[in-house]
Amino acid sequence: MMTGTPDAQARSRFEFGANWMRFLAVVDDRRIAEAESSLKHMLGVEELAGQTFLDIGSGSGLFSLAARRLGATVHSFDYDPQSVACTKELKRRYFPEDDEWRIERGSVLDRDYLESLGQYDIVYSWGVLHHTGAMWLALENAIGRVRFSGGKLFIALYNDQGWKSHVWWLVKGIYNGLPRFLQAPFVAGMMLITHIVVMLKYTLKRQPMTAIDSIRGVRYARGMSTKYDQIDWIGGFPYEFASFETVTSYLVARGFAVINSRRNRTLGCSEWAAERMALS
Repeated sequence: MMTGTPDAQARSRFEFGANWMRFLAVVDDRRIAEAESSLKHMLGVEELAGQTFLDIGSGSGLFSLAARRLGATVHSFDYDPQSVACTKELKRRYFPEDDEWRIERGSVLDRDYLESLGQYDIVYSWGVLHHTGAMWLALENAIGRVRFSGGKLFIALYNDQGWKSHVWWLVKGIYNGLPRFLQAPFVAGMMLITHIVVMLKYTLKRQPMTAIDSIRGVRYARGMSTKYDQIDWIGGFPYEFASFETVTSYLVARGFAVINSRRNRTLGCSEWAAERMALS
């Protein structure tokens, strides 16, 4: 189902789905278990049996899969057709012919589409809303899908780092304007520069191992991959960001209590798990 998507999401943008297609080759039991652990930790639960779960911008489908394995009834959607295909592929691998997991194409900026979905016990959108071209509208639309009195919202948004965030906005814009054959070398060059800067920073602080530990190896946090996260980070456009305090205040003003959070003090994503309070 796809209806009247606002222009903001149709502008020049990174092909997230193509990146997720490549990521599917490394999805294994360990990554799935890490994704499940991330959901359980942030939401403060051991299972999701009897819960409804809306995955806004499902991407690879990894967290939709994790939620389904934890017992939730899942609805996944993404604006990118290849991301939709990725999510369907994971469903085919692990939950074929399952009526409790629905997948379709849709936009979080399309209010009519969102309202047609109803409300959910858990609304999940990790690292997605800031790539729509209209982050605050996307967040407001996501909030509207959270069930009143006890429904939970789990989101992650890029942290506002002032001038650094604006520099990365420019980098991302350059990447998306390059011919395809130059994009991979551009990513490699930018990551090399980034690693050198990080090494110099921590060496001057007499903490070289801190930098080495953050660079080497494959990262399994949340079940994701360093390689594909780097491509996503360099190319992810549109790109918006907000401070931890701003987003926290925004959620509280809309009747949520933050039950868990992770504040990122670098350029990565901060996370919020918030529960919708009862109407007074």
